[in-house]
Amino acid sequence: MAKLIDGKAFAEGLRVRIGAAVAGLKSAHRLTPGLAVVLVGEDPASKVYVANKAKQTVEVGMNSWEHKLPAETSEADLLALVTKLNNDPSVHGILVQMPVPKHIDSAKVLNTIDPAKDVDGFHVVNVGRLSTGQEALVACTPTGCVMLAKHQLGDLTGLNAVVIGRSNIVGKPVAQLLLAENCTVTIAHSKSKDLPAIVRGADLVIAAVGRPEMVKGDWIKPGACVIDVGINRIERDGKGKLVGDCDFASCEKVAGSITPVPGGVGPMTIACLLYNTVRAACAIKGVTTPEM
Repeated sequence: MAKLIDGKAFAEGLRVRIGAAVAGLKSAHRLTPGLAVVLVGEDPASKVYVANKAKQTVEVGMNSWEHKLPAETSEADLLALVTKLNNDPSVHGILVQMPVPKHIDSAKVLNTIDPAKDVDGFHVVNVGRLSTGQEALVACTPTGCVMLAKHQLGDLTGLNAVVIGRSNIVGKPVAQLLLAENCTVTIAHSKSKDLPAIVRGADLVIAAVGRPEMVKGDWIKPGACVIDVGINRIERDGKGKLVGDCDFASCEKVAGSITPVPGGVGPMTIACLLYNTVRAACAIKGVTTPEM
């Protein structure tokens, strides 16, 4: 049976290290990293997520600001708020919670955020920096995936990595991060020919395709590391259940290690957001980023 990769425990440890880094920055540089989160509308999942972000930001000793706007907020007013936050020296990280209402152009919003404060890593400048091997703020979920893989496997050099999914949020950036770790990377997706055969060649599988339990145990190379990014809500036996993109029961029997859903990649996302905020604050202030 595969070893479970405990993302919740790793994220807790990362937050402890971030808290220590923040305390050091306050003491040595009178620098308190600050994160501003903007929520437009009343999406229930987004409201919970934003509340958790604010709570964890304060817990590690950082400043936290929440801007909750009604769903009918105009695009111009949202962009004006983002510009105001860009110009606020106490704010080092800006996150506009997605999705935004349909009348607002999400790409325009993301690209209005100052790239130096783009802790979600979605600005075209940060995406470009990542793809050309330059220092960048990188999307939180891909960052968390690679942290967990390195924690489990150590040096990733030379591994065959298969990324299932090609989204801008996970698939593409995690592939770039794995290339930087000297992996041989294949990006596969739902339309790839003979997807099971592609996955069987992987030492490391990142499943981020958004289809519940799509990846089966007989797709997995014995002993491979499986990082399951999927969070899919399904109904089973008359009850709602969260499952990943991997059929956990069959994959667990073959893999060497695997992330559970929930409790795997999910907890890493907010921890990596805090990690990015500290990095952004240090870069803006011109001080060395502490070890975290």
